[in-house]
Amino acid sequence: MSQDVKLLNLPNILTLARIAAVPVIVVLLLAESRENCFWAALVFSLAAITDWLDGYLARKWQVVTVLGKFLDPLADKLIVMAALIMLIPYDRVPAWAVFVILAREMLVTGLRSIASSEGIVIAASDLGKYKTIFQMVSIIGLLLHYRYYWFFGVELNFLYPSFHNAGIFFFYISLLLTLWSGGDYLFKFFRLFVK
Repeated sequence: MSQDVKLLNLPNILTLARIAAVPVIVVLLLAESRENCFWAALVFSLAAITDWLDGYLARKWQVVTVLGKFLDPLADKLIVMAALIMLIPYDRVPAWAVFVILAREMLVTGLRSIASSEGIVIAASDLGKYKTIFQMVSIIGLLLHYRYYWFFGVELNFLYPSFHNAGIFFFYISLLLTLWSGGDYLFKFFRLFVK
């Protein structure tokens, strides 16, 4: 019974909500429009907030679970990769860059599984955390994409930035961090396992 209570804590529920947001974003992006992209960006933004909130609450309330440790990075990967893959047909991100990010995630997950099977935990570096932050910020910009001249009925002629330009700027920063953090993880892995 106590184990059930631990599994159903609020941080884990927030993580599951982030996973549940993935199909919502995918469905919204099946038909590209300014409105659908706006709602997809809103759902993605709320999911990104839960990424920070679930970890914060789990540590504060001391309810860190094995399930949470497994689901949290999985939820991050699912929502980021789903959004990026859905943006490829609209030419908002280059397919090769999305492939590089996906390959890095698969490599790190594989290495983490090997290390775990040997009873070794390779701690996530700050580089990986920064990579995730930049990815999420970039995806919000890429989802919004358009220039918005109004906001809730108010004309914003004096301020109409291209969200796509901001998103692609942060995307390439996140791509560099993706390669850097992947290389760092690979280095740590081989230092532990290759004698």
